[in-house]
Amino acid sequence: MDFNFSDSQRELKTELDDFFAKAMRDAPPEYLGDTLEATFGSDSGWEFYKGLKKRFAETGHHIMAWPAEYGGRGATIIEQLIFEETAAYHGAPLDRFGVGMFGPTVLLYGDEDQKKVILSKIASGEWQYCQGWSEPNAGSDLAGLKTTAVRDGDHYVINGQKIWTTGAHRADHVFLLARSDPGSRRSAGLAVFNVDLCLPGVEVRPIRYMNGVHLYNEVFFTDVRIPASERIGGEGEGWKLTRATMNFERSGVGRFAAARRQLERFIAYLKSTRRNGRPLAEDPLARRKLARLWTDMEVGRALAYRVGWEQHKGNQVFSAAAASEAKILGSELGQRLANFATEIMGLYGQLEAGPRAPLGGTMADAYQLCMGFNIAGGSLEVQRNIIAWVGVGLPRV
Repeated sequence: MDFNFSDSQRELKTELDDFFAKAMRDAPPEYLGDTLEATFGSDSGWEFYKGLKKRFAETGHHIMAWPAEYGGRGATIIEQLIFEETAAYHGAPLDRFGVGMFGPTVLLYGDEDQKKVILSKIASGEWQYCQGWSEPNAGSDLAGLKTTAVRDGDHYVINGQKIWTTGAHRADHVFLLARSDPGSRRSAGLAVFNVDLCLPGVEVRPIRYMNGVHLYNEVFFTDVRIPASERIGGEGEGWKLTRATMNFERSGVGRFAAARRQLERFIAYLKSTRRNGRPLAEDPLARRKLARLWTDMEVGRALAYRVGWEQHKGNQVFSAAAASEAKILGSELGQRLANFATEIMGLYGQLEAGPRAPLGGTMADAYQLCMGFNIAGGSLEVQRNIIAWVGVGLPRV
């Protein structure tokens, strides 16, 4: 793998840097912090996101790696990664669920009619997706889910509950993993469905943070009837599709680009803040920790590009271990960065957003949110098992 960009890729990077720098001038202040929380947790953040999706629909940047017949440019996966990395560095919101996860899955496993309809709606920004996976007793142990989709003629009837569904209150569709064979166990007998959340029998209930922010939801399905044509892939193939989708979720370079942005802002704070008559940037302990964090960020970026390189070579369904490595490092890097920043900033690091809060008060939120990423997107314990079983070849106990 060549870590240097080609001339055309450098031109694309410059073009995207200019695009996002201008676009984010109009962003509400929520986008100084966590992008998901800003997008789904406030009305102003949601409206900004929808406006940006319309601009993407005009430029095609967000789906440039999709085939031309589905609205893409036929660009390489590496060029798509450059887009995602640049957006994350500038703090711009992207469609993580439709474009980032379900769209690639439909490209791999959907039939031609599904591709034409679903991909066009995602590309245009008309449909907003959420992820219908986790359940009250099947979060990290996703194969133990109990939501059923029972065949009834030309339809499926869905019953069950999903939880921690990010952005379901803003979404109109969900890609749902359900048990199409009620008598099956574990990963057998599962299927993936494209479900309209406006159908009768669907209920979305909020799960609010202690500070009132609304990001997560419970979603209940009671005798929800969907056409059989909304099943993606075959009966019993749901686990295979879901593993592929997991890799799309976990291989993103965005978390490391966002870490770079945070580190650069924090370095500027250290250079401009004095303690005992000297800039904090001259403190040997601070310098050593910064060096470690910057190194980890670069390693994570390399891991993410490795995943993209495997896809670029045509290995779309690659070893899950590579994506799990990037997921672990990204989650732990976010925690170390938040811990270090609040430690160095002292009481100032506990200030919420306001005129006296350094770095816009984002570190207080980052410190409180970062532990959740040990679980969100797949717990780190599960990721280590995947690395052991798939990557190293160790036996399952």
